[in-house]
Amino acid sequence: MFCIAGVFSWYSIFKNVKQSQMNPSQQQNEASLHAVDYWQVVKNRYGVILLTLLLVFMTASVITYVMPKKYESSATIEVKPRGRTIEPLSGMMGSNSSQMTANFFGTEFEKIKSRNSLAKVIDALDLTNKWGVDRETALNILKEIVGTQNIRGTDLISIRVRHTNKEDARDITAEVAKAYKEYRSELEDKNLDKGINELKKAVREQEDKVEERRKVLTTISRTKDIVYSGDGTRRYLEVDRNADNSLSEYTKLENEKMLLESQIQSLLSYDSEQLLIYASGLDLPDNVIRTLYPQYQSVERDIEGLKANGLGNKHPTILSQERILETMKDQLNEGVVNLRTRLQGQLDLAKDRLGKAEIKKDEAKKDAVEENIDNQDYQDAERDFETEKGLLERMKLKLISAEIDGDISEESIVVHDDPVISDNPVSPNVTLNLVLGAVVGLVFGVGIAFFLEYLDTSVKSLEDVERYLQVPVLAVIPKDVGVLHKQNGMSPDAEAYRILRTNIEFNRKNPEDNAITVVSGGAGEGKSTTLVNLAYICAQGGYTTLMIDADLRRPRLHTFFDINNSAGLTNFLTTELMLEDVILQTPVDNLYFMPSGILPADAAGILNSRRMSELIQDVKKRFDLVLVDSPPILGVSDASVLASEVDLTMIVVQHRKLPRNMLLRVKQAVENVGGHVIGVVLNNVDVRSDSQYQYYTSYYTYYAPAESQIGPPVGLSGNSSPEKAVTADSSKESDLY
Repeated sequence: MFCIAGVFSWYSIFKNVKQSQMNPSQQQNEASLHAVDYWQVVKNRYGVILLTLLLVFMTASVITYVMPKKYESSATIEVKPRGRTIEPLSGMMGSNSSQMTANFFGTEFEKIKSRNSLAKVIDALDLTNKWGVDRETALNILKEIVGTQNIRGTDLISIRVRHTNKEDARDITAEVAKAYKEYRSELEDKNLDKGINELKKAVREQEDKVEERRKVLTTISRTKDIVYSGDGTRRYLEVDRNADNSLSEYTKLENEKMLLESQIQSLLSYDSEQLLIYASGLDLPDNVIRTLYPQYQSVERDIEGLKANGLGNKHPTILSQERILETMKDQLNEGVVNLRTRLQGQLDLAKDRLGKAEIKKDEAKKDAVEENIDNQDYQDAERDFETEKGLLERMKLKLISAEIDGDISEESIVVHDDPVISDNPVSPNVTLNLVLGAVVGLVFGVGIAFFLEYLDTSVKSLEDVERYLQVPVLAVIPKDVGVLHKQNGMSPDAEAYRILRTNIEFNRKNPEDNAITVVSGGAGEGKSTTLVNLAYICAQGGYTTLMIDADLRRPRLHTFFDINNSAGLTNFLTTELMLEDVILQTPVDNLYFMPSGILPADAAGILNSRRMSELIQDVKKRFDLVLVDSPPILGVSDASVLASEVDLTMIVVQHRKLPRNMLLRVKQAVENVGGHVIGVVLNNVDVRSDSQYQYYTSYYTYYAPAESQIGPPVGLSGNSSPEKAVTADSSKESDLY
């Protein structure tokens, strides 16, 4: 359907181009095609469409029949990602090359059909001798018959081979899968061996680097007198630790000194009661105040209790307790003095120890700085040695792992479905080929039909005639209309000629113009038949009608009435015969006929004579209507001479025969000799296929008289003689009505 729509679009484009070449008035009148017009073209040229369809379909059938049958065999394989590769400096055992990329399957397809892979197939099956071709030709054949496809949603690849021999198709498929598997294994083994060799080379180079670093470390160790323990510990760490201990001891002594100074300062600043409270809280050895002061406070509470019980100040018990209290207070004061003295001694001792610790600290710091400076080169050399040594160990581990993986690695290609022999051919696809042949034939047929329609410049419609000739269409005559006087005159076909008779009457500008010549552009357009039927219809209506056969080239009117053509128009023009001698009455009432007579050597000269002009003037007075038959106007000059002698000229155009430009030449030929074209009769129209004419002729049957209303057919005898007919009608000068 899309192809046919494209044909329609193509045809419309050509029509638009054609319209663009017309003048503006023609473009305005040229209606654009729509669905009905397209269908009309198809109906008009259905024969071409069917013939093209049949030819293409038969061609497709023959091609399908003669095409060699091909059998297909397939194998399904699983393609795993590429195995691990060796990267000497990588921290992992394998690389991330095992991940599939977007082009993974496309790459594998090319490997399957590569020259190296297919060459193995040729060698395995000895195809060069089997097929009788050289190696390059065999490779090209394999590339054409081997197909690859990824099974959607899986990691599987389907390898298909089509061949005229079913066994060869199976064998080639199996060998292609095998060759691909071997080829890929060779590539992976080659890459693995290359990686292992590179890794071994890198290990050897790394061993040399480690040995070089070891020598540098040994030299520095001997020079700086540093012993390498091998477990990561170094002597310079001990030096740093001693310096840290000295600093820590110094800090401790300094804090102790500051504490003693603070305690002494507090003992000096407090009053007696506060001093006792503070001294009792000091955690110092031989601090009697810490024990005595709670007892002192207990005695005070006892005295207060006794007084509270009613004992006076002079009571012996009170006095005794106060004495004890005074004694304890003296002891406390003495203890405070002793405590201050002891703290001062400790302070002096702490200052002395602090001075010594400071000296020790400075010495340790100096030793640490010197030792660190000495060990800096050693540290760098040791770090380099450890780094290179660790890298060497990892590389050795990787080498061992790679060698083991190379021995136990799994296969990257797994065949899941082995190829089998197929008994049913896959090519040619008879159904598909025939359907395509029918579709292509239909498309080509429609395309040819529209192309022929585009090339066809003949008259196709009433609008074509009126647009190009600027004259009316007097009647549309259906196809295959016979001679009416030999049929039933009341048939529907006769109605078209009645319309013609009526239109002639109303298109005449002068009622006295009753001499009409009927012309056509070429032979075989139905000119003579149209004239005979029109004359019959006019005579049937009661009007005396004369038919003159002026076609002195190939006369035909006498054949319609089975009349002898030996005497007629030429005899009258060249001799002294009377009209009564050459005008005959036909079997139809009111219808008379003048045969052509003996054919002359110079037809145009005889017609272009004074006697011919006098003949026309004479018969116009004797008959109601004079119809003159003429030869084709484009072939000879006879018709032009007749057009200049008669009053009106009627052009008969066969539907879809004469090109439009030729139609213009017909009209110009008439007008160039002074003739007047009254109109055109569109003859031999296939009203059944051309829907645009159906409305024009559909009422013929509807308005045709019933059989009961039809009189008996006109006989071929019982008519008056020609002499009486001429005499009886000699005085009539009336019109058709």
